[in-house]
Amino acid sequence: QVQLVESGGGLVQPGGSLRLSCAASGSNLDIRTMAWYRQAPEKQRELVATITRGGSTVYADSVKGRFTISRDNAKNTVYLQMNSLKPEDTAVYYCKAEQWNRGYWGQGTQVTVSS
Repeated sequence: QVQLVESGGGLVQPGGSLRLSCAASGSNLDIRTMAWYRQAPEKQRELVATITRGGSTVYADSVKGRFTISRDNAKNTVYLQMNSLKPEDTAVYYCKAEQWNRGYWGQGTQVTVSS
């Protein structure tokens, strides 16, 4: 089992920045891929970015050049640095970890971009 706890969400003005964190815990952790997803009201959950244990990353087109995903393997923590935030980035952001072909989700953290 993997437990994930996200933090760092909040209210920010357009053009501002936020940094999300997601810490994984559990016994015998062997997490291969970690990712961030988001879900806006009345929309489907969508992939934001992924990062492998080796550091390879993939980004959604909508966040390329603005968001950066990073990972500290020693701390089993993944980060999402979000810059130049737009109102359309408003959503609940979820962390996901993949271990032994199983996916685990965090509880989500709200990000609101508004003036």
